[in-house]
Amino acid sequence: MPISDTVRLGDKVAIPHPSLVNLYGCTIGDESKIGAFVEIQKNSVVGTRCKISSHTFVCEGVVIEDGVFIGHGVMFTNDRYPRATTLDGGLQTEVDWSVEGTRVKRFASIGSNATVVSGVTIGEGALVGAGAVVTRDVPDHAIVAGVPARIIGDMRQRVEEPVPYELLGDLAGT
Repeated sequence: MPISDTVRLGDKVAIPHPSLVNLYGCTIGDESKIGAFVEIQKNSVVGTRCKISSHTFVCEGVVIEDGVFIGHGVMFTNDRYPRATTLDGGLQTEVDWSVEGTRVKRFASIGSNATVVSGVTIGEGALVGAGAVVTRDVPDHAIVAGVPARIIGDMRQRVEEPVPYELLGDLAGT
């Protein structure tokens, strides 16, 4: 089931290897690119002009806003206290737990092999370093790295402009 008929794909979505992805019940915005070996589960949203790199897992309840970069092998979670079984020993089903959502705001970037724990918000224009484990909210424009991820800088203090807002057309004004 590479791309289910329950997926809502925007205009000009690029999926170079459609047989190597697993997408179901999600929404992918216009002009986004989805790499090989990516899984995006139901009730997740990928905004406009995003890049989701190979081997990334976007679970149920994740909202990725416009212009976001997700590096290779990024993992999202949606349950802080996962269990395989109920208290009586039976296998858990969807009725035994509830999704804890995660939001990645506009123009943020998440480096390869980062893990994003459920319930956090990654701020607008923020940068998550490769291999970081994000366990709490990341402020707008913050640079975070490490395990657990901690603030190490501010994207607005970089020499080069971190996001060419004027080149993003309608996205910059929304």
